[in-house]
Amino acid sequence: MVTVLANREFRALWISEAVSVAGDQLTRVALAILVYNRTGSAFYAAGIYALTFLPALAGGLGLSQLADRYRRRTLMVVCSVIQAVVVATMAIPHVPLWVLFVLVIIVPMVQSPALAAQNATTREVFADDDAMYLRSQDLRGISTNTMMLLGLGGGGLLIGAIGVTATLLIDAGTFTIAAILVQRDVRNRPPAGSKDDGWFDGAKWVFSDRRLRVLLSLSWLVGLAVIPEGLAAPLAQEAGAPPEAVGWLLAADPMGFILGTFLISRFVPDHHRVKLVGVLATASVGVLALFVIKPNLIVALVLLALAGMVGAYQITVMAVFNSIVPNEIRGGAFGAARTGLRVSQGLGVAAGGLVAELIGSAMNTVALAGLLGVALAVPLAVSWARLQRTPAETSQKSSAESGQQEAA
Repeated sequence: MVTVLANREFRALWISEAVSVAGDQLTRVALAILVYNRTGSAFYAAGIYALTFLPALAGGLGLSQLADRYRRRTLMVVCSVIQAVVVATMAIPHVPLWVLFVLVIIVPMVQSPALAAQNATTREVFADDDAMYLRSQDLRGISTNTMMLLGLGGGGLLIGAIGVTATLLIDAGTFTIAAILVQRDVRNRPPAGSKDDGWFDGAKWVFSDRRLRVLLSLSWLVGLAVIPEGLAAPLAQEAGAPPEAVGWLLAADPMGFILGTFLISRFVPDHHRVKLVGVLATASVGVLALFVIKPNLIVALVLLALAGMVGAYQITVMAVFNSIVPNEIRGGAFGAARTGLRVSQGLGVAAGGLVAELIGSAMNTVALAGLLGVALAVPLAVSWARLQRTPAETSQKSSAESGQQEAA
């Protein structure tokens, strides 16, 4: 994976993404603390945290298409500058709460087209080397999850040491660094698409291709895999664990994901990775069914880490997705895929909380999520295996079905 860093363009994209992700986690923690200290309301503190995620849904489906209509480097730089200014404004002491809430909405909205442009540009950088591109996605997956863990885990400590204002200014600085790196080291390619293209052409193309429908359906199983995160506190309680175990339960999956990404990248050949997507997707939810045994804390942590390890198939999913989608609509297509991912996660966590409330057991809820996931994943995995065995027929069939909505 280290060899991909020899590419100057990718190195700039990678560093800018890594520092921005770390800064984003610091900001989420800082804003939750800031709002709670000023209002004393857990509802407002949770609300400001939720707002850092929710606007990405609308932005992901709509604004991501700007990455196909305009120069991607320019879009990334402009979005980073806007985010730096907005976050720096948040750092101004005594900003009215309503202004703070508005600013929090702006950041993820602006981030959506920037992420789409970055994702599409990374594929352009390695357009002639599929193996190197896959390695680059492995590295991105490892670094992103590592930075999320460091940002969330160390956020409270850093804020306690230097304060909320300084922490927010650090995040503003990460966006500034990202803008400088991208402007300096990334090629200023012409727009991949046209301003005359239909606004949702990318999304339409994705859902008219059976391969992509099956692939994304396997990816969106994460909506069930994420349920333990929403139930971390009651899971710890049922396991008879201390309150601090909640943080361990939350960290287990991303830690497993990092390890799984490394192991898959190191030991599984590229062509086998594509074939294993269905099997690994099934395993990622199947492991959760073992919560039916009511594990203690140690076993629960191991199960969640295993789920995270096999969940690393998501890296291969997006790499294959970006390789199938034409460059000129890749931004909009990525936005559609990312929006579906976020929706599935949000619905999964909400449904998990509701079921746990109804049946009175978080562990049984996680087990049910695992069983439901397997029931959904098995036919999808079979479909994906068949698509891999008949690539020529699949390509012809996908072309003939263009514009039709067929069940995956």
